[in-house]
Amino acid sequence: MSLAIVHSRALVGLTAHPVVVEVHLANGLPAFNLVGLPDAEVKESRERVRAALTVSGFEFPARRITVNLAPADLPKSSGLYDLAIAIGILAASGQLPADALAQYEFAAELGLAGDLRPVRGAIALARAASLARRALILPEPNARQAALIPDATVHAAQHLLEVCKQFAAGEMLPVVPPSTPSVSASYPDLADVRGQAQAKRALEIAAAGGHSVLLLGPPGTGKSMLAKRLPGLLPPMEADEALESAAIQSLGRSGFTLAQFGARPFRSPHHSASAVALVGGGSVPQPGEVSMAHHGVLFLDELPEFDRKVLEMLREPLENGQIQISRAAHAADFPARFQLIAAMNPCPCGYLGHPRKACRCTPEQMARYRGRLSGPLLDRIDLLVEVPALPDTVLTASADGESSAVVRARAQQARERQRQRQGHANAALEAGSIDAHCTPDEPGRALLGAALAKLGLSARAYHRVLKVARTIADLDSAARIGAPHLAEAIQYRRAL
Repeated sequence: MSLAIVHSRALVGLTAHPVVVEVHLANGLPAFNLVGLPDAEVKESRERVRAALTVSGFEFPARRITVNLAPADLPKSSGLYDLAIAIGILAASGQLPADALAQYEFAAELGLAGDLRPVRGAIALARAASLARRALILPEPNARQAALIPDATVHAAQHLLEVCKQFAAGEMLPVVPPSTPSVSASYPDLADVRGQAQAKRALEIAAAGGHSVLLLGPPGTGKSMLAKRLPGLLPPMEADEALESAAIQSLGRSGFTLAQFGARPFRSPHHSASAVALVGGGSVPQPGEVSMAHHGVLFLDELPEFDRKVLEMLREPLENGQIQISRAAHAADFPARFQLIAAMNPCPCGYLGHPRKACRCTPEQMARYRGRLSGPLLDRIDLLVEVPALPDTVLTASADGESSAVVRARAQQARERQRQRQGHANAALEAGSIDAHCTPDEPGRALLGAALAKLGLSARAYHRVLKVARTIADLDSAARIGAPHLAEAIQYRRAL
């Protein structure tokens, strides 16, 4: 038989689209042609496949080989088609039986010696193969990740010869049993931070309601320490959240390990990061930092030092919890339900209001510095918190604050109240739900009206004050928002 059909997948965002690898052998001068919109990485598979088949002891057909990756209008990238192409060539040339290939999908990069190398997106590939009721053959490191999908049938292989023995000699590859690894995430403890009671309180509110935070203070006051402790205050991830986060991590260049499963992501890109690095992109869209922080924390230190155009791209994911990367050929959707925590100095030199160091900035310099952050972006931040310089007596005293475990327990109780009431965290409340769940009592309504008139809050800021107040009320186990809850929520919008 001179035609063989093998199944694989193409990753577009978190979606693994089906790809049919058609291999045809024809008479004529020897040639190896790849068609079906392959990129350079896929085109290079010709040399990898040729070497792997030859070194593994197979005959490489001296015929005109045409490999079609269908559908033709779907861009193909990465080396995950190597194994499917190699199996297709062997089946088309009669070196492997082709009748059993229809029940399997293949995804692996080949080394020149025939060894199988890991690919990105194994969890998304396994989910799609499971829905198609096919078994998936992957390199061994990827197979352990793919086994996180409960209903997936995943075979692990280390070499091309092992895969071929399954179809030629009936030596079945081992099936990786489904498993959920135990979560042993370790986070820095909030008790290590001295002083800064207001900032700690803001972190507790943020963890309880899923809110975003901006820390404002001089250098060395503990802003970065506080930010790194937010993941340890968040409730443990649900099973579907952990699986979705793992699927996103497996798409990234840094990869995913089972030790990361269930741990809240903490991403801290440098302020020189480009727009593509932050929100994702590329000719074949890849997830950015906002998606890699899905169900976790995105920390932007020295916020005004980021390029303003880059920061403005945070508006949509902060509001919608997802990002769409549109290109001429296709578009990809990535989830981006992250908690933003940012830090900045009060002025360019950093010492405005410092009790021991004088500020050297002019009013014009301070205005330009703060003007790097647009009003629409600041409007989307729930908690604006000052982190002042600490007195020497506090710095030299022993740490006596609450541990992360104590604060996390309170935040988890508040999240449970939100789950029972509306099914999700307060930060994700829509306008209609705000009216239903965030109605204050009469004293609170009067206080809120006075704050609107004095502070000139926008409609978005008004809704965010109500959502923060709802979270504070949840921490107090209050059924209704009161004036004290609103008073505390309003003060977090006065830092800038």
